[in-house]
This record gives sequence, C-alpha cells and structure tokens, in this order.
Amino acid sequence: MTNRTTSRRNFLKGGTAAATGIVFCSCGLLERAHAQGAPRALPVVVNGKKVKTIDVHAHCHFREAGALLGADAAAVQLPPVRGAAEAFIEIDKRLKAMDAQAVDMEVLSINPFWYGRDRDLAAQIVKLQNEKLAELCASKPDRFAAFASLTLQAPDLAAQELETAVKKQGLKGAAIGGMVAGVEFSDPKFYPVWSKAEELGVPLFIHPQGVAELSKRLSGNGWLGNTIGNPLETTIALSHLIFEGTLDRFPGLKIIAAHGGGFLPSYADRSDHACMVGPAGCNADIKLKKKPSEYLKQLYFDSLIFSPQAIRHLAAQVGPAQIVLGSDYPYPWQMNPVDHIFDCDSLSDDERVAVLGGTAAKLFNMAT
Repeated sequence: MTNRTTSRRNFLKGGTAAATGIVFCSCGLLERAHAQGAPRALPVVVNGKKVKTIDVHAHCHFREAGALLGADAAAVQLPPVRGAAEAFIEIDKRLKAMDAQAVDMEVLSINPFWYGRDRDLAAQIVKLQNEKLAELCASKPDRFAAFASLTLQAPDLAAQELETAVKKQGLKGAAIGGMVAGVEFSDPKFYPVWSKAEELGVPLFIHPQGVAELSKRLSGNGWLGNTIGNPLETTIALSHLIFEGTLDRFPGLKIIAAHGGGFLPSYADRSDHACMVGPAGCNADIKLKKKPSEYLKQLYFDSLIFSPQAIRHLAAQVGPAQIVLGSDYPYPWQMNPVDHIFDCDSLSDDERVAVLGGTAAKLFNMAT
C-alpha cells in the first residue's frame, strides 16, 4: 500500500502543539489533508522513504543575455503571459516557490530565442547564458541544475558548446527547440550535435516554440498558437526523428520531450499503419529497425499533462520508466506537479519514485 504522507520542516517545534491544545496524528492527518486538496510539501515520502523530487521542466532568463538583442529584448524575455517576470530568478523567491510545490530540484532551461540570429550574436547569447546557468547552479547545487543553450543554427559550434557546458561548466545536457529556422532535427546537418550528445551521455530537452506556418489558422480565441501549436511542434519533431531513421542512427541519444511529448503518445499506433496504407508517402530506402510506436519507449516525456488520467495513459503507452516530473514553472500551467503523480492510482510505489525523481537522477547522473 502506498504511504502518501509528507512532512513539513519544523512543523512541530518545542511545546507548540501542547500550547495550542492540538494533538497531531501525523500520518492520518496529512493523508486526510491531501485527500481534501492540500498540496504536498517537502520532504516528499513514498512508502516511508524520502524521495528527491526533480522538476526537469523549469525556466529562467538572464537580463544580460537579452540586452544583447537591444530593442528586441523585452519582447523576447517578457512575453505577455503570467509568470514571465519570475523567469528572472530571485533565488529566495524561487526556493520558496519550489518548497511550496514540493520540488527539491529544478533543472533550468531557456527557450531558444536566438535561432534566427546570426552566428556571432547567437554565440554571444549562448556563451553568456551558459556561464550564468553554471554560476547559478554552483551557488545552490542541491536545488538547481541546468540544460545548456546551444547555437543550433551552427551545428559545429553547438557541438563544441555542448562539450564545454558538460565537461567544464557542469551543465546536464541541452535544451533545444522543436526545429531550427524551418529545418527539422532529422536533417543530417545536426548529426554532429546528436553524436556529441550521445558520446557525452547527456539528454536533450525538446521544448517547442509553436508552428509559425499555422499562425493564421491558430489565431483567434484560446491562445491556440500555444494550446495546439506547441504540442503539435513536438509531435512533428519526434515523428521526423523516428521516420527519418535518426533514432536508429543514434540509438544512445537521450531525448526528453516537453508537455508529455505533445500529441504523439495519444495516437502513436497510427504511425505503425501509415506506410502500409500510403506507401507513396514513405521512403522505401529508409528501413526502420522497429515499429514507429516502439521508439517511444526509448524517449522520455515530462509529466506536464495535467491529470492522473493523462499520466495513466502516457505510462501505458511509453512505460512509467520513461516519464519525468515537469511543471513549466514559473509559468503557472501546473503549480502542484507532484500531486497528480500521487493521484495516479495505476502507478506503483516504485514507479512513483521513478517519475518524481529517480529516472531524472539516472539521466543526469545525480545522487538521490
């Protein structure tokens, strides 16, 4: 049976309980509180064992990097969405937010805004950001890790940046968009980057930027450019990596897909039938080593899909061991990311531990 209790630091001190006349039966009280909607707090405990919770999907910005864009800085780094200002991290404020979310560690990333810039400017932005990320993580190594930024429009440079970030700056991999200036990640020009990531054994975190080509159809009410466009871009990016044979070429490549992998895990089995039904739309020279849907079991997916039912479906499709915790903080998509992992009754205790932080710790070679 799952013990879903958590404890609050310094919850009872000295004679506080006696002085107030309150008697606490901690396990039952906290269990009832969670059942009534109270969020969990640190430390998180599963079946009597403390778990290190690792949020792999958390964002930040650095004003110094944006300043390199001149007049464009504000539009890039302060979009009109809730939480944008908190992306400029004030450490004490961010730590309080993490504590409230029951998150021990955030793996920070910066959404690419430099892919359309010239090589030299993009390289300056990336260099500054990686240095700032390394400095921030070194200041609180128990609470922060980070994905490097890469100048992916210049793959030769990006491969060098990744090696420097991992070997010299202590960063844990790299955050990338969904494509680069209209070029899919399956394009051979990116092979040097994927090869370097495979060699270093570090993950790449795919975070979409939306599908600009559909801007007209996605206009109107509902912020469809994000609501539909972001998960759609991830779906397209992963599908190209599968169908173009990129994942066969780099079988050791570790990819984490944001937002539960977009729409792909919800309809992956359709991919297994496409070339049988419409062979004219498939390249007979590309012979995949397994069914398209089976590649999902070698990818990783964050848990930012909002409900225990969605987690149950994703786990059934890709396997619980392929899911890692994600919140998108400071953007308020999911302010209690730990809770719906506990609320997913199809997960065993061991599977909960893996999703909450165990799998991420292995991916990033961290101690738990």
